[in-house]
Amino acid sequence: MRAQVHEAALELLGADPPEEVTIPRVAELAGVHQATVYRRWGNVAGLVDEVVAGRLGEVAPIPDTGTLRGDLELAAVRFAEAIAPLGTTMMRAAALAAPTAEAPVALRTRADQLQAMLDRAAARGEKTPTIAELLEGITAPLYLHPLFFGRPADADHARELVRRLLVYVEADRASP
Repeated sequence: MRAQVHEAALELLGADPPEEVTIPRVAELAGVHQATVYRRWGNVAGLVDEVVAGRLGEVAPIPDTGTLRGDLELAAVRFAEAIAPLGTTMMRAAALAAPTAEAPVALRTRADQLQAMLDRAAARGEKTPTIAELLEGITAPLYLHPLFFGRPADADHARELVRRLLVYVEADRASP
């Protein structure tokens, strides 16, 4: 049942404006009773948030290559690739969640995973950005690239974002 509801939500979000995606429509397309969907997810924003978080975890797991540069490059490239089919859905999910005061689970989960990657690098003695610097320097540009340029960022662009962030971190952490 969960998989059918997730697929139905993705299908509707890919085709319709966010305000037209409703629990009754998702339930009908998934072939389940809407009360079941309301009980499990509460609202469309909660459902879409779970869908996006699950998809990102599946297609863009956080790597552990042994170096911060390697981890960031692989994570950024995977993330750029994952955003290609999910870009519009992710932006619509953000629009649905905007009225709430709390960041979507998908973003909080990803930030926690990235923080663990930064913590590993710091434990190895590497200079690391803060989680805010990483999100602002790599994640946000990758999320927004499809919106501004009509296509997802490619692997070369993802690696360039990593390079820029690491240059900034090196220069910033070197100054007294």
